[in-house]
Amino acid sequence: MATALDDAVEETEVVIVGAGPVGLMLANLLGVYGRRAIVLETLDRLIDYPRAVGLDDEAFRLVQTVGLAEQIEPLTGPMHIMRLVDARGRVILHNDPQRADFGWPRKNAFNQPLVDAELAKGLDWFDGVDLRFGHTVEEVEEDADGVTVLAQVRTAEGEETRRIRARYLVGCEGGKSPTRKRIGVEFDGLSPSTRWLVVDVANDPLGTPNVWLGADPRRAYVSIGLPQRVRRFEFRLRDDEADDVVTQPEWVARALADHVPDPAALDFIRWRVYTHHGRVASSFRRGRQLIAGDAAHLMPVWLGQGWNSGVRDAMNLGWKLATVLSGQADDALLDTYTAERRPHVTQMVKLSMQMGDVIKMTNPVAVAARDAAARVVNRIPAWRDYFGELRFRPQPRYTDGVLADQSTLAPGRSGVRLVDRSIPFLQTADKTSSVGVQFPQPRVATSSGGGIRLDDVLGRWWSLVLWINDPVALLDDGTRKDLDLLGARLITVVPEAQRPWAEAHAGDGVVVVGDATGRLKQWFDTRPVGAVLLRPDRFVAGACLAQQTPQMVRSVLASMSSTGRPADHPVLQEIR
Repeated sequence: MATALDDAVEETEVVIVGAGPVGLMLANLLGVYGRRAIVLETLDRLIDYPRAVGLDDEAFRLVQTVGLAEQIEPLTGPMHIMRLVDARGRVILHNDPQRADFGWPRKNAFNQPLVDAELAKGLDWFDGVDLRFGHTVEEVEEDADGVTVLAQVRTAEGEETRRIRARYLVGCEGGKSPTRKRIGVEFDGLSPSTRWLVVDVANDPLGTPNVWLGADPRRAYVSIGLPQRVRRFEFRLRDDEADDVVTQPEWVARALADHVPDPAALDFIRWRVYTHHGRVASSFRRGRQLIAGDAAHLMPVWLGQGWNSGVRDAMNLGWKLATVLSGQADDALLDTYTAERRPHVTQMVKLSMQMGDVIKMTNPVAVAARDAAARVVNRIPAWRDYFGELRFRPQPRYTDGVLADQSTLAPGRSGVRLVDRSIPFLQTADKTSSVGVQFPQPRVATSSGGGIRLDDVLGRWWSLVLWINDPVALLDDGTRKDLDLLGARLITVVPEAQRPWAEAHAGDGVVVVGDATGRLKQWFDTRPVGAVLLRPDRFVAGACLAQQTPQMVRSVLASMSSTGRPADHPVLQEIR
């Protein structure tokens, strides 16, 4: 029987509903930025069975930001070569990306329950962040200043109703999100749903490092080797195959018969029917309530981007919530969350659907055409490498949001192509804007030593990065004040051989970085850019020639609805 507590209301800054990876990552970020948050989870513990299997380089970069790379890296492994094969086992396409532009391998295999557990443990570092199980959100009352959450709490004595007051609520509670339904945004389907039986097995019965996607028209399948000796199998189900039939041990054994020597001897973790959807919410925000992860978008699994796309949401939203809560920007900054994230996640959903269409073909004519086209692709190195290096996966590029156009320096928007007709722009090798994309993360050297990932030098908030030039010597007093209020770290990058000289001549507060690998020189050399202003999520907010830096900084501040006030929170530079 539920009992109501007295009128006492607990106060925090953000209520996060759902302790999945997105909610946990967002809570870690808010903790890093010195904000207060409470995570409410209906279940009594974290989900303990595998779901997602791939962690990409962008997501791993965020793991690094919240200080958990050392804990999580040992739980991952390099994602094995993915081979898409036809019904006869012939390779249609293979995927084995080798680049690591963002400081981590492009693809990493992982066992989700172990990684999620480390995200949960990470919250113990923050006094202002709390994770609470057995809390079900029943009502949310919103007003002009915040939200009041009424949660049912299971205790040893029964159930209680508790009230929590926050400035914002973020729903990260999955595809059936009550938050999304409550705020009334549409959740349109972009593809027909398909059902798959997922089987996870301990003590990998194959013991081989590979990933097979079987584009067999009789029954498409997946076989993936994972860390911690786990092997995953997935089988596409027909519409006439009911859930209660395909989850019988005999049916599962028949499905596995062609894949393992002895299905009866397997050490099963679990099997379960999943439905693959492709959906995107019409908006990720209404008032003081927001959604992220599966609550905002659902996608088929074929590119392994469900977990990663949700983490990108947390990366985008976390620093913006912290900025608004600190008083550095008006509430309008949160509108850029939908503007920036929705276009990219829609691209990713559509591409995942297209990949699924290739795998699950059943029409003999279409299957023959697909296999013939694949043979042509595999004979042309440029096309083969396009798929092998995962170049077809769209990288996030923001064109509306916290940005300053590189050609015009106008705030709030960024064209993809450069249109400035001055000589530095005309002669550049790369005619694409540097704004709205992630900055690379090579290994660099500082006075502390070499082999350091760049983000560990940049810190966890804003940073202004210049090639060769010293920011103190270059910038006027007004721009220095703007950057100080923003909390930006000042960085000058030089060739490693020049670092001792640059350190001896650096202005007060400037960090000198040695470009030990030449990767940063290559980046600046192919673009009409001498200065970049990097957001906390490592996206380029502004890029310009060195002399234009003051104008660029003012434009970025305008795009983020800056109040011109300093943050009232300490951005933690060293944690864990």
